[in-house]
Amino acid sequence: MTMTLISASELAARLGDADLRLFDLRHDLMDHAAGRRQYEQSHITGARYLDNETELAAPRTGKNGRHPLPDRAALAALLSSHGVTPSTLVVAYDASGGQFAAHLWWMLRWLGHDRVAVLDGGWQAWSAAGLAVESGAGPQRADIGQGTGKEAGGNLTPRQALTEPVDAATVLANIAQPSFTVLDARAAARYRGEMEPIDPVAGHIPGALNRPNTDNLAADGRFKSPQELRKEFEAVLGKRAPAAIVHQCGSGITASHNLLAMEVAGLSGSRLYPGSWSEWVSDASRPQAKG
Repeated sequence: MTMTLISASELAARLGDADLRLFDLRHDLMDHAAGRRQYEQSHITGARYLDNETELAAPRTGKNGRHPLPDRAALAALLSSHGVTPSTLVVAYDASGGQFAAHLWWMLRWLGHDRVAVLDGGWQAWSAAGLAVESGAGPQRADIGQGTGKEAGGNLTPRQALTEPVDAATVLANIAQPSFTVLDARAAARYRGEMEPIDPVAGHIPGALNRPNTDNLAADGRFKSPQELRKEFEAVLGKRAPAAIVHQCGSGITASHNLLAMEVAGLSGSRLYPGSWSEWVSDASRPQAKG
């Protein structure tokens, strides 16, 4: 069974476990230094910080989106440098409802690592419970210049992926001959093309449906129940099978949140288009829709 969420109390009980690696993914798309500042001010005891822009994304070319996937071997080496092994339980958290944490969750599954979960309710739930925190730079990674990470005890290597990405060419071909449905995780106004605060063009991929990822959360910032999520996704997707769903957003991050939510709901097997809208509109020949 795919691991998805872990509660604050469950994580607190595991903090001393030797096989746990906890990662802080707090981030602000408009202020890239904010996450590191927040981490150094206070973070869950033992957590290590990962930067969404400089560590969890490949170099940007202007044609591959705002958060292009890193090389699988490079990602495995980075995580190994933090001590991750094939038996490590990786837990990710953020302060944005789990959207950045969900992206790391997906990336680890892409590496073939299934022992990974997202802290339900994130930093806010942990803080509200008065659980253990610390400040400062936190644990440091080992030198990954040689790509081994063994100095930190890690030996993670890419294995058979548990989830596969979909590329722009496949999404483009699907418009003419549909075999899957794209589900856009952005806010409804961005999907309709009424506004676009980040990317240079507004609109959506033709044929895409819309499910804002913020709808996955209850008022307390935790994920809704599996039953409620299933009912809501099925209301959008109808009779479409989960395996026929490809998630998309601005750059692959909030789309991961929808993919995680579907897994929580028991709707397993959907896929991710990592390049998403930011990659899609980098080529003006790709069609766009509004409304």
